[in-house]
Amino acid sequence: KARYCKEHSGDERIARRSAEYFASKIETAISMLKRSIIEGVRFDYLLVDSWFTCSELLKFVVSRHFGCHLIGMIKMGKTKYETDLGNKTAPELIKALQKSKNVKYSRSIGYYTATVSAKISSIKVCLFFYRRGKNGNWNALLTSDLKLDAKEAFRLYSRRWVIEVAHKEMKQNLKLGKNQCRDFAGQIAGISLCVLQYNILSYVKRYESYETIGGLFAEISKNSVELSVAEKIWLLIVEVINVIAEVLNCDAMVLTEQVISNDKQIKAVKQAFDRLTPAA
Repeated sequence: KARYCKEHSGDERIARRSAEYFASKIETAISMLKRSIIEGVRFDYLLVDSWFTCSELLKFVVSRHFGCHLIGMIKMGKTKYETDLGNKTAPELIKALQKSKNVKYSRSIGYYTATVSAKISSIKVCLFFYRRGKNGNWNALLTSDLKLDAKEAFRLYSRRWVIEVAHKEMKQNLKLGKNQCRDFAGQIAGISLCVLQYNILSYVKRYESYETIGGLFAEISKNSVELSVAEKIWLLIVEVINVIAEVLNCDAMVLTEQVISNDKQIKAVKQAFDRLTPAA
């Protein structure tokens, strides 16, 4: 059979979407940021995962005139950073920090942490290393805000999990990615409508069912925060995962990602927690 194909119309919007599709993820991210800034959107921090943390995006963010910063997860790979300990990769840095006994335990976030000042592409950054439990895997954050400490960087970056939750809810409840249309413009329209639906439903839910948290929580957030029912449930799930990760000496971040990406993992988490309950 001949492969299905269709010539695009001269519609400028379709041509622009096609160009975005073939562009690299970093180019697309920077383009999105430029459009947002032109529209008047201002932000203090750009939160990205390890897929987007790179010198190109870092340079773009720190060069903005309104004083924004990047906080991103970095891969424990072969990228070298300029530090007082020498030009070392992230795994080499954490070994050096452990050897010099610069690893501390933070009760407020429940992680072992280590901090080092570094440079990447001549830009000054802070690297924060985190490990859940004594035998967990090390993860690391990079930020261009040199005033942040490990606790505050962790607190700010944790907001990014809302994106993961939104993506999972859109796939489960709004059929994101299930559009069977073979037309590119139709696929783009389907995704756009799905995101629009989610935003409307989230907006309604936020104002119909929320709770203002003050008191103790205000000491951490410095502002009252409104949590929807879905967000409260998610926070409970995260807390359960952290307990399981601590007991099993595994990495909480990795375990959380597995729960998000695979529904079968939720059953495994529940079974593991049930096994721990009698011992408690």
